[in-house]
Amino acid sequence: MKSESLKFIQTGRKKRQLRFRLVTVSLAVLAILLCGAMLMLGNTIYPVGVVLRALSGEQISGASFAVSTIRLPRMLAGLFAGFAFGLGGTVFQTMLRNPLANPNVIGITSGSSAAAVFFIVILHTSGAIVSAVSVAAGLVTVLIIYLLSRGKSFSIGRLILVGIGIQAMLDAMISYLLLIGAEQDLPAAFRWLSGSLNGSKMDQLPPLFISVLILTPVVLMLSKQLNILELGEQAATSLGVRTDMTRVLLILSSVIMISIATAMTGPIAFVAFLSGPIAKRLIGAGFSSVIPGGLVGVNLVLAADLIGQFAFTVRYPAGIITGILGAPYLIYLLIRMNRKGEL
Repeated sequence: MKSESLKFIQTGRKKRQLRFRLVTVSLAVLAILLCGAMLMLGNTIYPVGVVLRALSGEQISGASFAVSTIRLPRMLAGLFAGFAFGLGGTVFQTMLRNPLANPNVIGITSGSSAAAVFFIVILHTSGAIVSAVSVAAGLVTVLIIYLLSRGKSFSIGRLILVGIGIQAMLDAMISYLLLIGAEQDLPAAFRWLSGSLNGSKMDQLPPLFISVLILTPVVLMLSKQLNILELGEQAATSLGVRTDMTRVLLILSSVIMISIATAMTGPIAFVAFLSGPIAKRLIGAGFSSVIPGGLVGVNLVLAADLIGQFAFTVRYPAGIITGILGAPYLIYLLIRMNRKGEL
């Protein structure tokens, strides 16, 4: 009887493991195809061979500039920012055991956005200064939210409520700044707020590359503790997890990546919100959804940018497309949670 039960468990685990690997590989392959499409498509469509020659450094009239100077930075910005948004959102939702607990909803990206808009429309700055300030503001915002929700003990519900309140305040601040801002500064502010890969430059991207490459292994090393945190505070503590330390490391890693990605591309709406649930639905239970969540984020950003560029007569930023996808899901999620009594 025991051997049959053990065999049944092992068979189930192998099936789940196979599903996890197939989904992860499929998401990675789709991301590679979308990256290729980003390099090939534009006002002029270049075949794969021409793209590869241009990337290798060969000088091809028209193609070298279009591929290496315009399309490659745009693709890399979407690749790394999408991964940062997807991974960070998945970490927040898993750690706090609530799909609403993501940087878009609890005010972290609003903190970065408010600071960036202030520096654009009031101080008339741009470029690296705006990026640095938006990163710092994202970190300060999450620190304030965490401290206000801490109380005598950590509370997920309190964190979400505090975050939603701070987000409302910051969104009101953004609206006020746009209202009083000089007319010539508003296009830059609106372009930043919409979340776009337009204007991505290679020399601006190293902070994004470095943050993702350094902090992703940190999150992966804590993925086991992250899955245990999903069981609840008491269960995690009884299993030997240092909950406060683990939570702080996960939050800092995720927020730094998301803040830097936001500084590079603006707040691309709902990518952090959608990636985790989609990844979990695809891979099923039993395995960490951190890497699949990051890959879903990549695919959402790249696909949204391609759709925004080529599916309509007018070109739209990626954030507009992801916002159209994310808003109905948020409404559906709120209705479902309300019916279950989770709100």
